[in-house]
Amino acid sequence: MSPPDDRHVVVERFGRYEVMALLDASGPFGLSSAAAAFPDAGPEDWRRAERVDPGAFGADGEWQLDFRCFAIRQRGGRFVVVDAGVGPAQSPAASWAPVPGRLPELLPAAGIDRGDVDTVVLTHLHADHVGWSVLPDGEPLFPAARYVVQSREVADVVSQAGAVVDAVVRPLQGTGQLDEVEDRVRLTRAGGNHITLLPTPGHTIGHQSVLVEGGGRHALVTGDVLVHALQLVNPDLAYAFESDRALARRTRRALLADAEERGAVLATAHLTRPFVPADSVESGPLT
Repeated sequence: MSPPDDRHVVVERFGRYEVMALLDASGPFGLSSAAAAFPDAGPEDWRRAERVDPGAFGADGEWQLDFRCFAIRQRGGRFVVVDAGVGPAQSPAASWAPVPGRLPELLPAAGIDRGDVDTVVLTHLHADHVGWSVLPDGEPLFPAARYVVQSREVADVVSQAGAVVDAVVRPLQGTGQLDEVEDRVRLTRAGGNHITLLPTPGHTIGHQSVLVEGGGRHALVTGDVLVHALQLVNPDLAYAFESDRALARRTRRALLADAEERGAVLATAHLTRPFVPADSVESGPLT
């Protein structure tokens, strides 16, 4: 792989927090065309989405997307990491995502020692968000971290007995690092600076997002509440791989309305723009 460039590590500051977008991988979506993934999108939706995120539009309708993690530097040099990318060549996402990812080499490039990560938030347990949680030798990538996930997400994935259970859930349970939580949780508190987990179900049953509040600025790490700019310009558009499309629609509308009210920056997992000011997006009514 070539050395990381400015696109691979992008930094925004929010009060005491430094939020770093870490580009684990990028490439075409391997499960579906964009048209098939968003069958209800109309011509005007597509035109508006391309204005917001032109990098997502490849040749012949190919959907180009990023697979991104985030790291939040706290005062004192400790880190919260949000999501763990597509993972190595043999990860559960290998059949459709552009593996291998490069997160382990991005960490030192971003000034992050793996031992300084005390919390890993997994927004949900889809393969492209957990790929580097546990290394191929069975050891967690972040040896001192708790991996925080909503308990209903764990229960749902375990009930399906998929590859992520064996690759991620069971190893983290074995090391005692899987931390199952319920609903809204305040992770850190420092004066007017907070990091909070927000339940945002619909894409999966236990999906969660992360609200960063610092110095009067807010960032919302969205996970897969939205996966394409189409869902910014028209939040009502369903995505073919949402587990509950009606619930996902309600969640997306509520999250975007809250972000717009706060003047928040959206920190996106899959758009080719890592940081998108919520109030800069031309969308339909959010109420």
